[in-house]
Amino acid sequence: MSETTLPPYYMFIEPLLRVMADHADGIAARDARELVADRMRLSEEERALTIPSGKGAVYRNRCGWAHDRLKRCGYSSSVRRGLWQLTQAGVALAAQHPSGLPEELVLEMHRTAHDVRLSPEPKESGEKRGASVGSPSVAASVATPDEQLEEALGAIRDSVRAELLRLVMEVDPGRFEQLVLDVLHEMGYGLNRDQVARTPISQDGGIDGVISLDRLGLEKVYVQAKRWQDNVGRPQIQAFFGALAGRRATKGVVITTSGFTKDAREYATRVSDSIVLVDGAKLADLMIEYGVGVSSVTRQVPAVDSDYFNED
Repeated sequence: MSETTLPPYYMFIEPLLRVMADHADGIAARDARELVADRMRLSEEERALTIPSGKGAVYRNRCGWAHDRLKRCGYSSSVRRGLWQLTQAGVALAAQHPSGLPEELVLEMHRTAHDVRLSPEPKESGEKRGASVGSPSVAASVATPDEQLEEALGAIRDSVRAELLRLVMEVDPGRFEQLVLDVLHEMGYGLNRDQVARTPISQDGGIDGVISLDRLGLEKVYVQAKRWQDNVGRPQIQAFFGALAGRRATKGVVITTSGFTKDAREYATRVSDSIVLVDGAKLADLMIEYGVGVSSVTRQVPAVDSDYFNED
């Protein structure tokens, strides 16, 4: 099941309004989220879905943004930290539509809430802006701001990953071997840079690099780097395993710009738990994660500090 199986966040507005109307004196935000999930009959699987970052359940995030829209339209308030309560306008709205809010009104609340105002006034239910449920302007903005940010970051990451693989394929084999060792060193392999070394071509015997895991070099990881277009097959993994056996080694890593055949992966799993295969996509992800050939731009995302306003 994917995140898109959950209703968009604006569809959480109506059930949240009903839950809050049943608790005139206010309700804890965490309780409101659970009651909304119950009212919407979300399955355990749906409740287990998390936003891409993994920090929080999707339904809780969407419920939170539904409350944000009610607040901006003047129908709800946070009377204190973590406590939600309908305003008089919100109580009147719930009473005016006992059978449920019209879909058109819900979408209008969704759209107009983007117009941030101080001391917002509730919108008249008859006010229209001409956008229908299926219009692109509505469909393009049904995700919460958190989800839009996650999606944008994912798109940037995908673009960087593709560009990294393109550039890696253009470097010469020796430079690629060094790049692989740089990635492994940034991941924490080798106590210092001197313990991560390329093997001279005339002496490599199928081993492109060696990483010492201790100061005396008693424990080592052997590395093979393959800048290939085609997938690496079982014969290449067998040859690498043979090179490790010739050195009485137990730990090895094969990193390629392409991928591995099914036979290659099965063979590596069968012959040793200490041979790790890293394909091009994983290599690009590691370069991004550990900052090899990649620079990061920091953006500040503001969030209200409720504790500040609760200080005596």
